[in-house]
Amino acid sequence: MKVILQQDVRGKGKKGQMVEVAEGYARNYLLPRKLALPATADTINTMKMQEKAKKAEEARLKAEAEATVEKLKSCQVRMTARAGSNGKLFGSITTQEISDALKEQYGIEIPRQKLVLQEPIKAFGNYEVKAKFGFEISGTVYVAVYEQK
Repeated sequence: MKVILQQDVRGKGKKGQMVEVAEGYARNYLLPRKLALPATADTINTMKMQEKAKKAEEARLKAEAEATVEKLKSCQVRMTARAGSNGKLFGSITTQEISDALKEQYGIEIPRQKLVLQEPIKAFGNYEVKAKFGFEISGTVYVAVYEQK
């Protein structure tokens, strides 16, 4: 019997796949637990429509990420921080602070989880922070840290 999986089923397949299973397994296990639907013409059509919508959404997100990377090339985030007499910062600049400053200065929203710091920013100067957007797309955020007066 052919069924369309509604959830990942170990040993059978992933969500959204159409698989061939024994009739008893489908009738007694998969269907009552709503792990699968029978593969009728209507459910197959619904599955194809969902796949199409998912691909369109992924394409939109990828285009959005590429546009954000292009915007980042012309931006330098300026941040101020307090420091001691030797030039070391009190604390460090975090990805949350960089994300907030980027939104405030340029209107570009990048969640802090997508910003990757190789090491904490604990001194004045210019830094490059990687931004990973997924879809194998990454950009660079240029950060300049100045002394707060």
